[in-house]
Amino acid sequence: MSENTRSAFIAIVGRPNVGKSSLLNAMIGRKVAIVSDKPQTTRNRITGVLTRQETQLVFLDTPGAHRPRTRLGDYMVKSIGEAVSGVDAALLVVEPGPAPGPSEKELVEQLKKHRLPAVLVINKIDTLADKGALLACIDRWRQEYDFTAILPASAVTGEGVEEVIAELSKFAFDSPHFFPDDQISDQPERVLAAELVREKMLLLLRQEIPHGIAVVIESMKEREGENGTILDIDAYIYCERDSHKGMVIGKRGAMLKEIATLARQEMEELFGVKVNLQCWVKVKEDWRNRQGLLGSFGYRD
Repeated sequence: MSENTRSAFIAIVGRPNVGKSSLLNAMIGRKVAIVSDKPQTTRNRITGVLTRQETQLVFLDTPGAHRPRTRLGDYMVKSIGEAVSGVDAALLVVEPGPAPGPSEKELVEQLKKHRLPAVLVINKIDTLADKGALLACIDRWRQEYDFTAILPASAVTGEGVEEVIAELSKFAFDSPHFFPDDQISDQPERVLAAELVREKMLLLLRQEIPHGIAVVIESMKEREGENGTILDIDAYIYCERDSHKGMVIGKRGAMLKEIATLARQEMEELFGVKVNLQCWVKVKEDWRNRQGLLGSFGYRD
């Protein structure tokens, strides 16, 4: 490793569904956070690591800022404040469009409170038919905070992503790298596997169901098969209601089979081995408001 290494910790913040995780994945160049068109997809702070030569950027992808209605929601909102208080800079992600809403104004107040340098990224510019709306959006945000830069980007097409990385690299200071140069996330494989199962449920199930679901990997073991290594994974899906359990399983198990198939395919690509994924569905009523269950499901302070 070079003696002239530099590092920076960057919190990625924004309201739900603005594309924070998609932007993180685009910057890393690999999938380290699940994505969905449903709000509040991210529940934990996900760490992504980007190392380019002497500079290492460590990203904390936070849950979307929202008004919590459960203990799980309280945990998610608390994690945003903790992330902002312990980093070198912030990346505020917004959509092109109306003036900043209450959640975004609250995030700006946190930036002011911690006197945190921040870059604003206006994501999803690929959805704009009128580029004049982008200029109006930039003007509105300039009045909210003294951002070091305001950059348009699209996590989907990759437009502007390199410019975002270049701007964030300016925050790096002389420091050893905190992670090995080839590491892209600090998430254990069990967490990544559980999140991939949850992502497929967000993709396939009705709007209200996925937010009442938790996924726990009970077992993850390698064994040698006839054609190479096989990774056996046992995943337990916890629902809040019996009716939701039935929807997750589907008619004759069809929905659960599709969830498991899509998750297994992506796990094989991520882990580089053949995966044998088994999924079971259980009911834990109102688990999002039960502190003991939240801890056992991985949502710990």
